[in-house]
Amino acid sequence: MLAFLVVFALVPLVVPALTRRLGRRVFPVIALIPAAAFVFTLTQTPKILAGSAPTEVIPWIPQLEMSFAVRVDTLSWLLALIVTGIGALVLVYCAWYFTDAEEGLGRFASVLLAFTGTMYGLVIADDVFLLFIFWEATSVFSYLLIGHYTGRRASRVAALQALIVTTAGGLVMLVGLVMLAVPAGTSRLSDLVAMAQDGRLDLAAPLVTTAVILVLVGALSKSAIIPFHFWLPAAMAAPTPVSAYLHAAAMVQAGIYLVARLAPGFSATPGWHPLLLGLGLATMLVGGWRALRQNDLKLLLAYGTVSQLGFLIVVTGFGTRTAALAGVALLLAHALFKAALFLVVGIIDHRAGTRDLRKLSGLGREAPVLAIVGMLSVLSMAGVPFTAGFVAKEAVLAGFLGAAQGAGGAGPGSAAGWIALVGVALGSTLTVAYSARFLWGAFARKKGVEKVRPVHESVSFLAAPAILAVSGIVLAPLFRLVGDLLAGYPNRFPPDAHDYHLGLWHGFDGALLVSTFTLLAGLTLFWARTSVSTAQAKLPPIVNTSELYGRTMTGLDRLAARVTSATQRGSLPFYLSIILLTLVGTVGATLVMNRTWPAEWRLWDSPAQLVIGGIMAVAAVALTRADKRFAAALLVGVTGYGMAALFAFHGAPDLALTQVLVETVTLIAFVLVLRRLPARLGQTHGSAHRGVRAVVSVSVGLMMAAVAIVALGARTHLPISLALPDLAHDVGHGSNVVNVVLVDVRGWDTLGELSVLIAAATGVASLVFLRSRTDNLPRVPDAVRRSLRSRLRPVRETVSAEYVPGVKDPSTRNAWLLAGLKLAPENRSILLEVVIRLLFHAVVVVSVFILFAGHNSPGGGFAGGLVAGLALAGRYLAGGRYELGAAAPVDAGRLLGVGLLLAAGTAVTPLFFGAHALTSAWFDATIPVLGHIEFTTSTIFDVGVYLVVIGMVLDVLRSLGAEVDRQQEEASDELEEGSTI
Repeated sequence: MLAFLVVFALVPLVVPALTRRLGRRVFPVIALIPAAAFVFTLTQTPKILAGSAPTEVIPWIPQLEMSFAVRVDTLSWLLALIVTGIGALVLVYCAWYFTDAEEGLGRFASVLLAFTGTMYGLVIADDVFLLFIFWEATSVFSYLLIGHYTGRRASRVAALQALIVTTAGGLVMLVGLVMLAVPAGTSRLSDLVAMAQDGRLDLAAPLVTTAVILVLVGALSKSAIIPFHFWLPAAMAAPTPVSAYLHAAAMVQAGIYLVARLAPGFSATPGWHPLLLGLGLATMLVGGWRALRQNDLKLLLAYGTVSQLGFLIVVTGFGTRTAALAGVALLLAHALFKAALFLVVGIIDHRAGTRDLRKLSGLGREAPVLAIVGMLSVLSMAGVPFTAGFVAKEAVLAGFLGAAQGAGGAGPGSAAGWIALVGVALGSTLTVAYSARFLWGAFARKKGVEKVRPVHESVSFLAAPAILAVSGIVLAPLFRLVGDLLAGYPNRFPPDAHDYHLGLWHGFDGALLVSTFTLLAGLTLFWARTSVSTAQAKLPPIVNTSELYGRTMTGLDRLAARVTSATQRGSLPFYLSIILLTLVGTVGATLVMNRTWPAEWRLWDSPAQLVIGGIMAVAAVALTRADKRFAAALLVGVTGYGMAALFAFHGAPDLALTQVLVETVTLIAFVLVLRRLPARLGQTHGSAHRGVRAVVSVSVGLMMAAVAIVALGARTHLPISLALPDLAHDVGHGSNVVNVVLVDVRGWDTLGELSVLIAAATGVASLVFLRSRTDNLPRVPDAVRRSLRSRLRPVRETVSAEYVPGVKDPSTRNAWLLAGLKLAPENRSILLEVVIRLLFHAVVVVSVFILFAGHNSPGGGFAGGLVAGLALAGRYLAGGRYELGAAAPVDAGRLLGVGLLLAAGTAVTPLFFGAHALTSAWFDATIPVLGHIEFTTSTIFDVGVYLVVIGMVLDVLRSLGAEVDRQQEEASDELEEGSTI
């Protein structure tokens, strides 16, 4: 079973390419996959009859007892046969429905096959979270299938509507599944139902009751039950094969399946029967009533499907053995006749060019085989004797009659039985009426309507609907055998007063009497269709949920527009105020409700902390009074350096070193950005509402102080950090706890942070580069280099006059930073050039030392990378973008990629040796000259961090520095050209 799921997942990926070669002939080819799954499911019949349930399990998250668990019992066996068998027939049908010129044919074929596999996975899934994944996947695939005609607005709107309704219901269902699975200690669906059956789950408990109701909301939304029914008729904008499969035998059956799956254990849950009985009967009556008004054959079937889904919800959720048997029989019968009828409508549309029953006349004589196929399906839908639909409806009526009479005390009680019986009888009357309307509208000869001259199609086009329609007739006398095959499901319910079995004839009983009444009443309604139509026109709809949905979505759009216009003002202070006020409101409310304030407050550990804190506070206050941006940036840096000092005083030199380096790099980035901004704050946009800003700032400061006090006083046990030194030494073979934790103990976190760094650096560069993002930094061309040397010649001649024997001729010496000559004289600093030239290589060596020493001493890849980045920043600040190109003739993107590859490779490699990811190996040896050497493989991870940090700094320097310089030079050149002209 899991192998079939893998095939269903992989084959759709190659279907578009296959379609380009085969065209519409691809459909019979890919139909072989669901056909093979159908045959495989049939081979499991002996096991199903024996009462066993084939199960396959692959562990997924063992800690949470979650697994890829699939299981086939009687119910899932039946649904698997339906979704694979009808899926294969619909795929074959598509070969004649579409043409090779159909736009998006490959995409459609791929998605339809993927949907078939998803439905197959849904009905065999035994883990509730795996079921939810398939559940939501069907919503996504149905969105793509309904919206196949992308150029039509109706298709796009209908697809989005179906997606929103079913996905929202699925999310509600997920909450219910979590509420069920977590307290029960298992996510296996079969186990949850069994626990409910044997009393291990208290169905009256508020948590369980709420969870079950939430799950039912998801089932009702998927099966288009009131108030969610409106999305199904709108989905008729999809191609007819989609309607025949998704909206007759697959997707809409998912909700019915879930109700049937839960019913053996949870039908006694408070609220179960009122919810399903009330909404199911309302849906059956509303759908049938609306079907009588439709002139489009496809819409008529759509509302008829809504009605039948309400019927199925009532039956499968009723909770008695006879109703359960009738429910699975009705599931099978409905899938056969409704899928066949949709396919028939597709052929009618192809042959006559219309689905409007007011424009169809005489098609029955022109296409007699098609008319026979349609008639057989309609008879089964109406529940006429000797059809599968009749057998299923008789079983339903018998079950409700027994419950109404309180036979044997079984069932939910006589009141519910009478309500269900009367409601189903009225709904079945409407079913007969719209069935007759369909048959008459599609095939009858009508006065005053021009006779249809159909385009003759291939006989093969009729194969799929013919097989389905004939199956509904052939299975009718065999339903006693079908009942035996399906007995495993109803036997899970308490026995009724009498052992009901499926069959064509049960004598002249109450069920036959009610069935006869529905047939006669329904035909009467059809005969008086003109009067009924007039009465319907006079009756306004009580609740138009489709209109309610439209108004809701329009209201949400307007609300979103107003909220956006009110909040997205383009003002950074406003955005920060909203964020900070939200923080104060949420966290502040939590603090107000806090009842565990610490009894003792310790303001500081040493006077040095007070001094440092005072300096930081003074800098923060001065920052609010600063009128120049550069001064503000420096004052912001004071708080960062102050934090580094606090780390140092608390015995954390590694954190202090990293904080200093980060603050320095951040300050450089500030300076690079400030070059493009006015020197003074408020020069372009003055500060407004300073009082409000002060209140917000003070509120946040006081709240964070209170949070720190409460957090420090809330601890009741020793922190786990006390064990980190031993853990770092024993597991990571290192003495620097911080570095070992980053690259070994919590390596996955670091790997994720590296990905964030790369994304941030790439994002900054992509925003700054105007044309194309390139790593080609400017170099000093040879011609320019010669020109620069010629400019230095007077200086060389002066120095040569003071030539001292034994000393190298200064005229042959290079400049300290040759690229610095590209800078304007007022922007050059000879002292800075000399210092950078002398320190650059030493700083790079220091960065490498910090990298490799970080495992046991302060440092590591992150700190080492920042030191190397500062060296590159110094070269850029001293000599400009040409000097940066000379200092780092390397692609920053490659550094980022290689670094991430090293880190990820170190994490994954242990898996190939049977160990857990990020498991480190440790080596030590004594080497002549070098002495005792220790090496751990986590150092390779640290080298990856080192390269990523260098690449990030280089990317920032290239974008905020070199690229901004280039843009400024181009702007200056354009300004000079304009002034010359």
